[in-house]
Order: sequence, then C-alpha cells, then structure tokens
Amino acid sequence: MKLAEALQERSDLNKKIADLNNRLSLNCLVQEGELPNENPDDLLKTLEQCLTRLQKLITDINLTNCKTIIEGRTITEIIAEKDCAALRLTSYRTLASGAGIINFRARGSEIKLLPTVNVGGIQKQADDIAKQVRLLDNLLQSANWSTELIES
Repeated sequence: MKLAEALQERSDLNKKIADLNNRLSLNCLVQEGELPNENPDDLLKTLEQCLTRLQKLITDINLTNCKTIIEGRTITEIIAEKDCAALRLTSYRTLASGAGIINFRARGSEIKLLPTVNVGGIQKQADDIAKQVRLLDNLLQSANWSTELIES
C-alpha cells in the first residue's frame, strides 16, 4: 500500500468514526417501550474495529514519515516545515489585510490612521511564503504516491 492510500484511508476512518459517534448519540436513549433505530452494541463494535484500524494506520504512517528521506529530510520534517509555513502565511496575510484597510474620513479634522508596516512588502513576503507552501505540498504529494507504507 502506498502512503497516500493509507492517508486516504485514515481520512475516511476519521469521518466514519465521527459518523458512528453521532449515530451512537442518536440511539443511546429511547422512550420506554421503544427500540432504537440502530443497535448501539453493533455500532460500538463497528466503532472499536474502526479505532483499532485507525491506530494501526496512524502508527504505520508516522513510522513511514519518520523513516522516509526526501531531498535529505524526513517526510516528518517536511510536514513540519509546510505546517509552519502555512501558519506564517496566515499571519502575513492577516497583517497585510489589516494594515491595508483604507481609512475613510468624513472631514479632514478626523484622526487619520496610518499603517505601521510596508503593506506591499508584507504582501510580497506572503506571496513568497505561499509559493513555498505550494512547493512543499507538491513534494509531499509526490512522496506520498511513490512511498510504500512501512508496516509495524
């Protein structure tokens, strides 16, 4: 199995577990004399099977990410770099957006607000970071589809 397939299965399992939790919640109480729409014991059994499989997948994905070297770095290191770059991008875009707000004044005597940063420069940095995020994402996607999952 390729790493990308394991990641897809992990995502599907997370959705299925959320759905099972919702269904359990809907079927955990019934009016006296009534039956639930679904048997909670069956739902719990399915939930346990999904959680067992998810735990195995997470272990194998993490093991693969730690042991696979791409361009001199582990996949784990590349993921951390991409995640932090994405956070950095959000901060820079928020800063550029906030500082770039045009301050309309009805009269010349009203207080004028001025940006404390170079909005154009911050936006340029944000664009550069966005490119870095895209390149890292492309690298990860390529690695995910070319890397065999290491099973523990």
